[in-house]
Amino acid sequence: MDDVIIIGGSFAGLAGALQLGRARRKVIVLDTGLPRNRFAGHSHGLLGHDHKPPLDILAEARQQLARYPTIRLVNARADSVSGAVDDFSVLTGDGASLGARRLILSYGVADQMPDVPGFAEGWGTSIVPCPYCDGFEVAGQHWGLVWSGPQSHNQVRLFHDWTDRLTLFADGHDIPPDIRADLARRNIPVVEGRITEIDRHGGHSATVKLDTGPDVAVDILFAHPRNKPSASLHESLGLATVDTPLGIALKVDERRETSMPGIYAAGDLANPLMPSVTTASWQGAMAGIFAQQSMLV
Repeated sequence: MDDVIIIGGSFAGLAGALQLGRARRKVIVLDTGLPRNRFAGHSHGLLGHDHKPPLDILAEARQQLARYPTIRLVNARADSVSGAVDDFSVLTGDGASLGARRLILSYGVADQMPDVPGFAEGWGTSIVPCPYCDGFEVAGQHWGLVWSGPQSHNQVRLFHDWTDRLTLFADGHDIPPDIRADLARRNIPVVEGRITEIDRHGGHSATVKLDTGPDVAVDILFAHPRNKPSASLHESLGLATVDTPLGIALKVDERRETSMPGIYAAGDLANPLMPSVTTASWQGAMAGIFAQQSMLV
């Protein structure tokens, strides 16, 4: 039996494996090779790796983990999980049965693309969710923001650190009068009508087409589609979750432990705020450290 099985081998999962491997704990990392940010050309904000392609960063991390003899990276999907603390069992997609004393869930989330032509094609380049990830490269340019709910008002205020040229697309939503008044005070135009198509023009630039009114060109478009966990293992385990404006996240305590003893979670799967490779990495590292400490005798 291994010490820890980590399900999901992107930034959070590999960071957890690194800490456990350095503690000489036996670790298996299961991964399908489909990280959430694979659509992005570059990753930003991660110290020592700023402006590198995310897949290159992960490839380098896997190479570095090879020096730790107790870490095993397995290209496989976890189909089911059973058991309890000190005796968990994971069945993989290729029929292997694995056992471990602790689990770390870091299989992330999948963004649910709206049924708008051009949206999925532009995701990660001309359409992005995070100003910390992509804002610096387009600072001072004309930004667009697709309204997705009250949290979009906070985005409006946040974006001011990067640009004073922002257009808000209502996309058929009812924006409360008090928020509209605040947008007017900030000289932020609101474009009515539903988005029917998004044309990409190379790099970040995009043209937003509407069912009413003329097209609107922006240098970059920020949007926050709903997401869902990339797997349903947490549901079969009955783990507690937290509802967020964009989806659900696993509920964890200050030690990254879920509602079931011995199961930890990190990364976008357990981050109801603003996800990034930086937060995923430190959360994964802490999950690995706390999992290791929970096994001390």
